[in-house]
Amino acid sequence: MKRFHVHVHVEDLARNIDFYSKMFGVQPARVESDYAKWMLDDPAVNFAISTRGQGHTGLDHLGIQVDNDADLVALKSRAEAADLSLIDEGATTCCYARSDKHWVVDPQGLPWEHFQTLGNIPVFREAAPNVAASCAPTPGGRAVGKPVGIPVKASGSSCC
Repeated sequence: MKRFHVHVHVEDLARNIDFYSKMFGVQPARVESDYAKWMLDDPAVNFAISTRGQGHTGLDHLGIQVDNDADLVALKSRAEAADLSLIDEGATTCCYARSDKHWVVDPQGLPWEHFQTLGNIPVFREAAPNVAASCAPTPGGRAVGKPVGIPVKASGSSCC
C-alpha cells in the first residue's frame, strides 16, 4: 500500500496533537517529545508534525511512503527517467525510523520524500551533530538531474 505523506513543523506540539487528533478522529500512532505521527487508512496518509523547524512553522515536505522495495525502485526509476532532481539517501534514519529513501524537488523547491520504513528507532535521527534538524534536503544537497533548492515564493492570494 502507498500512503501520501505530509510533514508539518509546529510551535506547540501538545496543542497541535489535540487539534489533529480531533480533526482525524484518532490519536497519533507515535508521540515523542518533539514529534507525533498519525497513520491514517482513510485516506491513506502518514501525517507527521514536529517542533524541529528551527523557527519555521508550516509545511516541511510531502512524500509517498511505500511498503515494499519494488514500489520504491519504481518511484526512483520514474524520477530518474524524467531527469528530476534526485537526492538518494539510501538507508538512513530520521523521524524515529530507519528508512530507505530518496528525495525529488518540485519546480517551486518543495521536497518530496519517497521512502520505505524499515523499523523504529528510539531517537529522531542517528547522525553527525552538524546534520540539519529537519528531514527534508536543503539546497546544495547531493542532487542528480535538475537543480535543487529553488526558493518557494509566498503568494499574496489565500486561494488554493
